[in-house]
Amino acid sequence: MRVVKVILKILLVLAILTALTNLTLALMYRHRSSPDRVVHYETGNPFITGSTQVSAHRAGGGIMPEETMMALRNCTQDVDFSIDVFEFDLHLTKDDVLVLLHDNELDRTSDSELVFGRAHVRPEEMTYAELRRLNMGAQFVSDAGESPYAGLHGDDVPDDLRIVALNDALDYLESVGRYCYIIEIKNGGELGCRGVDLLYGELKARDMLDRAVFGTFHGEVSDYKDKNYPDLMRGAYAGEVISFYLAAVLNRQDYTPPCQVLQLPFGNRKDSKHVNLGTARVINYAHAHDMAVQYWTINDEKDMAYLISIGADCVMSDYPDRLWRVKQAATD
Repeated sequence: MRVVKVILKILLVLAILTALTNLTLALMYRHRSSPDRVVHYETGNPFITGSTQVSAHRAGGGIMPEETMMALRNCTQDVDFSIDVFEFDLHLTKDDVLVLLHDNELDRTSDSELVFGRAHVRPEEMTYAELRRLNMGAQFVSDAGESPYAGLHGDDVPDDLRIVALNDALDYLESVGRYCYIIEIKNGGELGCRGVDLLYGELKARDMLDRAVFGTFHGEVSDYKDKNYPDLMRGAYAGEVISFYLAAVLNRQDYTPPCQVLQLPFGNRKDSKHVNLGTARVINYAHAHDMAVQYWTINDEKDMAYLISIGADCVMSDYPDRLWRVKQAATD
C-alpha cells in the first residue's frame, strides 16, 4: 500500500511539473515584445531597409489562384495596394523548365487528375508543354466560398491560369516594376541542384542577384548553392534556424551567420516547433549579425501589425492587400 502511495505522489509531482513546463512554454510563445526594445544597426544588407517590406506569399495566393500569372498581374495592377517582394516556389519539369508551383504534386491546385487520368502526378514527370494543359486555378476557393475557375478545362482555360515558367514570370514582373524576390526551390537532391543552376543563370543574366533571396528546405541543395554560387543570397534552412535561435537566446558573441536572411514562421506552433521566433531579441540579434528577418505566412492583421512594430524586415502574406493596409495604418 505504501509503495502505491509513493508511486501516486511521484506521478502527481510529474504531472505538476509537466503542467508548469507547458504553461511556461505557452507564456513564452505568446510573449510579445515592446517596440521600444528594437535596436537599429548600421548594415549593408540590401534586405534590411529600415521599413517592413510587403511580400505577396505564393504571389498573393489568398486573393487569386496561387503562383499563376493571374495572381502576379493582380499584385501589380490592383490600384488599391502595392507590394515590394514577390515570393514563389519552383519545381523542375521533365524537360528542365523551372515552373512556379508550391506542392510536390499537382492535385491540390489543378485539374491534374482529370487531365492525366491519375492522382499524385509530380511536375518532374511531365514536360512543360504537358503541364500547360492544366488549369492551375481549378481548386481555388475564394474567401466567399466560391470556385470561379473550377469548370474550366482544355481550351477553355485562359492563358493566365496555366502553369507559369520562371522566365515568363520574370519577363512580366520586370517589365512593370522593380521588385525583390524570395524564391524557393522545392526539389531536393540532383533535381534541386540542377534547379539552382538554372535559377542562378536566370538571375545573373537579368542582373537581379542583389534583389533575390534563394531558399530551400534541403541542406544538400543549400550546400551546393554555397559552393557554386556564393554571390546568390540565401535564407537559412531548418538546422541553421535552430542554431541561430539558441545563439540569440544565449547572446553568444562568437556566432557566425551562415547566410544573409532568416525566413521564419510566426503564429503557427506547428511550423515554429512551439518556439517564439517573433521577438525583438530575435530581430535585434539577427540585425547585429547583418541578417535580415522575414516572416511567413502572416494572414492575421494583429500579427501583421505586431511584426511591423518590432522591425520585421519583410512580412509574407497570402493577402498582400490586407498587409499593405495594415502597414499604411501603422505608418500614418
